[in-house]
Amino acid sequence: MEPVTLVDANILIDLFTDDPAWAEWSESHLIQQARVGPVGINPVIYAEASIAYRAEVSFKAALEPLSLTQWELPFAAGFLAGKAFLEYRRSGGERRSPLPDFYIGAHAMTNNLIVLTRDPQRYRRYFPAVPLICP
Repeated sequence: MEPVTLVDANILIDLFTDDPAWAEWSESHLIQQARVGPVGINPVIYAEASIAYRAEVSFKAALEPLSLTQWELPFAAGFLAGKAFLEYRRSGGERRSPLPDFYIGAHAMTNNLIVLTRDPQRYRRYFPAVPLICP
């Protein structure tokens, strides 16, 4: 079975902003994962990565050359995200909402996806079984 990779918003933002520290790393790993299997995003990643764009048509145009599959979030991921967020809050997590990371991790967990990210801390702690590609 070929690996399927969920691309975190920070990877897309690196590419869209041509981040001097991370764009090259993000691009090379995205290309590498696309060579071995499907790569894609979900609605949460779509929302996070879109904030730099004033119009959705511009954002869609920026995404188009990346040939990313767009996956829906399964309801089971919502349940897991809620449980992980509850654990986070009970262990002293800040009130600022990191819920998007929990949705992404839960999506990867419920669908056996790899996560391409450069911010692995929450994934490692709350979804340790999810394979990560990170610095």
